Amino acid sequence: MHTTFWGLTLLDIAIILFYFVLIIVIAIRTARKINNRDDYFMGGRRFGKLIQTFAAFGQATSVENVTTTSTMVNTNGASGIWAMIAGGLINLPVFWMTSIWYRRLRLLTLGDFFEDRYGSKRMAAFYALCQSIFFVLIAAIGFVAMSKTVSAIASKPVSELNTTEKPEYYKAVEREGLEAVDFALLSEDQQSRLVELQSLNPKKEYSYFNENWLIFIVALVSFLYASKGGLTAAFMVDLVQGIFIIILSVMLIPFAMAKINLQFGGEGFMGAFESMHKVLPASFMEIWGSPNLIEFSWYWIVGFSVMIVITTAVQANQMTACGSAKNDYVARYGFVTGMLLKRYSSVMWGLVALLTVVLYGNSISDPDYVWGMATRDLLGPLNMGLVGLMIACLIAALMSSASTFMLTAAALITNNLYRPFRPNCSEKHYIWVGRIFSALYMGFSAFIATQSSGLFELFKMTMMFNCILAAAFWLGMLWRRSNRAGAWASMVVMFIATVVLPFGLPFLPGMRSSEYLSKTTLAVPVSRIYTAREMDVQQRNDAISSWDKLNEIGKAEGERPSELQTGEKFEKTVLLPKKSIFWSEGIKYLGNQATGKGYLKVELIALDKLGWDLSTNSYSLNETLTFLFRIIFPFLILMLVAYFTKPLDKESLDQFYGKLLTPVVGECSLEDDKEMELTRTNPNRFNHLKIFPESNWEFRKWTREDWVGVVGSSVAVLSVVGLLMLIVSLGS
Repeated sequence: MHTTFWGLTLLDIAIILFYFVLIIVIAIRTARKINNRDDYFMGGRRFGKLIQTFAAFGQATSVENVTTTSTMVNTNGASGIWAMIAGGLINLPVFWMTSIWYRRLRLLTLGDFFEDRYGSKRMAAFYALCQSIFFVLIAAIGFVAMSKTVSAIASKPVSELNTTEKPEYYKAVEREGLEAVDFALLSEDQQSRLVELQSLNPKKEYSYFNENWLIFIVALVSFLYASKGGLTAAFMVDLVQGIFIIILSVMLIPFAMAKINLQFGGEGFMGAFESMHKVLPASFMEIWGSPNLIEFSWYWIVGFSVMIVITTAVQANQMTACGSAKNDYVARYGFVTGMLLKRYSSVMWGLVALLTVVLYGNSISDPDYVWGMATRDLLGPLNMGLVGLMIACLIAALMSSASTFMLTAAALITNNLYRPFRPNCSEKHYIWVGRIFSALYMGFSAFIATQSSGLFELFKMTMMFNCILAAAFWLGMLWRRSNRAGAWASMVVMFIATVVLPFGLPFLPGMRSSEYLSKTTLAVPVSRIYTAREMDVQQRNDAISSWDKLNEIGKAEGERPSELQTGEKFEKTVLLPKKSIFWSEGIKYLGNQATGKGYLKVELIALDKLGWDLSTNSYSLNETLTFLFRIIFPFLILMLVAYFTKPLDKESLDQFYGKLLTPVVGECSLEDDKEMELTRTNPNRFNHLKIFPESNWEFRKWTREDWVGVVGSSVAVLSVVGLLMLIVSLGS
């Protein structure tokens, strides 16, 4: 089969076209079932376990998860896998208890919760605005990841780089060469040059594809199919896309293992793992990190995990995923099972990333491109259409989440921002308004994606963003004393601290070039004792060769590096590079001029101004401080203000918490209507289920189903951890 379009065969193109035709057919067929807003935005609340499982899996799993996992593992080793799954693992037992909240609320959007609980349409509108911003960022991450990965499949050879690309490419090659050598063995000039190149961060990979055009094309297709068929179309396509994502998760593994065995002389399944442990440095297999893993200290992972638990619950798509189930049990079963599938998939993505490090080492300077490079290298030569299947899987992984997020955002804007101004329009009118807002949402998400370069920084920003709303949601669910004044205080202060100041201050004259704001952590050499593996030996041989060449021209400094043998104990010195303290995407240097990139971390500026010299901290500690600020501060504000202000009306609170204690049972809405009529008549009929019936705390006693689910999901958590430990230990 002949190559046709930038490395894609006709079979590759046929598979991609088949995928697009399939989802369009599904959208057209499901569009016939849409009669009102509930059908369009919630699928009529008629989904069973299978659809709910793959709906949760699909919207929780996007191409940025694949790429971010691959990026962090290539940069940070096995601890990158743990960092990606830790918070999600802690969430599983929590999800079993919270997923029924969204179904029992019996609302169209999570924005309606703020109106229902706090009696404020303005608060619902504020929530809708914040979540729309959040989902724009989430979609932007997916578009960036997809474009990088697909572009990497069609990357340019060095011979075809233009005059602008070549100089930067050679700087990236120079940086790789210096980083491959033990920092202690470099000359002073080489050490200074390495620090300079790390600051410049030159690009090595370039593609035939224009990433921006690719982003807008996929955004258009995503909009067309999801806006046509609504949530039913999105969820039915999620079932198909879930299968594609599972294929994506394992497709590269056998081919990578086969190439590793061919390259390093191993045999069979275990041979690849044995080669992994022979080749990769010991530090790379440490789950809790090592000196060169500056991001993922144990306290960073703990802080990040707690923050994910708190912020995930307030995401508006929780209502979409759980509130569309036909009853309580289906809501919790489908959601937790879907989340568990994602955790297993994440471990598989991490395994693929470890295998690619064995194959390619540091030859790919931008780890965001690793998955695409591996696809081209491992699947392309087979000419079996597998490259096209991988591209279809990557697009499916993006579209499965992007479509649901689009509909969630459109529902919020339509129901909580637009409808209060036009309250008496027809259902058809609101559906078309939702489609118009869907188009605006997709277009803006694509634009943001074209303006961003760093996947991981965007990822961290989205994880912290919902701290604006988390306290009002959690305390609204669990604490009767939470009131409008406290919720508003918490949300407004955190919105200013998370959005207004971080993104607004950089527009002020001189902020990005401020000498004070260019402050960084120290570049610190750190030494550890390791057992030499093949990659360590190769790096030492490169250092010896470099020293010998310098010695021939009389420029070698210090003693000649000693030879190193596999299995020998040795001391390795790694340079922890300088990292910007206050700028999210670091600092760009043009000559002697430093320019801050991304948004400002204003909480760290405040701590530094109070006298804590953050430059003496590790980068990981500074990042953990930002998490602690967002975890603790909003809850303190809300509780303090609520304590000194008037509580909400007792009768309305009784109705709200009575509804939360009323199970959604049966197979039709008529049965639920009967139960809710009993609750409206006697909202205290389930008060015997409360642990503290005379207090302001709304914790309920666990049922047998609660205990079985929490224990079962905890066992599932251990199974995921066990799988990760097995992968890290096999062949050692």
